[in-house]
Amino acid sequence: MIFGGSSTQSLAAALAGELDDELALVDYERFPDGELKVNVGDVAPDRAIVVASTASSDAHVECLQLQDAAREAGASEVVTVLPYMGYARQDEAFDPGDPVSARAVAGALSANADRVLTVNPHETAVCEFFEPTATAVDGAGVLANPLPDDLVDPLFLAPDEGACDLATTVRDAYGRGATDHFVKHRVSGDEVDITPSDATVADRDVVVVDDIVATGSTMSESIAVLRDRDAASVSVATVHPLFAANAVTKLRRAGVSRIVGTDTLERPQSVVSVAPAVAEHL
Repeated sequence: MIFGGSSTQSLAAALAGELDDELALVDYERFPDGELKVNVGDVAPDRAIVVASTASSDAHVECLQLQDAAREAGASEVVTVLPYMGYARQDEAFDPGDPVSARAVAGALSANADRVLTVNPHETAVCEFFEPTATAVDGAGVLANPLPDDLVDPLFLAPDEGACDLATTVRDAYGRGATDHFVKHRVSGDEVDITPSDATVADRDVVVVDDIVATGSTMSESIAVLRDRDAASVSVATVHPLFAANAVTKLRRAGVSRIVGTDTLERPQSVVSVAPAVAEHL
């Protein structure tokens, strides 16, 4: 039986369809003092699959409650799917006195989970914070599905060299094109030049691929560079369309032609589902 978080209902339903499992009707309640409560109804699952992106502190609490409610209902196995794992980018203590937040939340989520899956974590090393070690699911390939078939000499660009595998995954799924990554050259104390490392972009359809787009500031700078270099079009493809604050406006103002995201986070731009990729691991 699939138990979906309040902000992950579409993906939970898609995963239930992929697995031919029953989708639980979960009620979500907030008390006047701000506390949350979920209710999974009168169910008796054998295996419970909790599907909850943890993009906020409330979502973390809700996920913990879903795990506990599933166990309370009699589930002998609780599998937790984190389509988007919040705090995953805080994977080390960057300054003295800092917590390793990814480790802290992983420990809490591990307490009532027999198995954990998470989609394209920013650093796969965070999987080791879970007990047992979480499984990283690569859902990036589905980002190729909504791209037009007639892209001209397509170039799939990663935001940095470390993310080249992501761009390659989307390129391979699309079936043709080249890959490259951006490099940053510091011109002065407050000026940074962003440019593709090798490939020319003029008259080509460029797809900028990233795992997460949060504020959109760096991505917008990259898009502006591509426009200045006469790219025919620029698309953005992201696994996790976080799009905090006015990120989408920034991208549009920079000249992006299309924005493609998955349903790890439910946004208007979430046009493809990672449910098939998750289902393969279940």
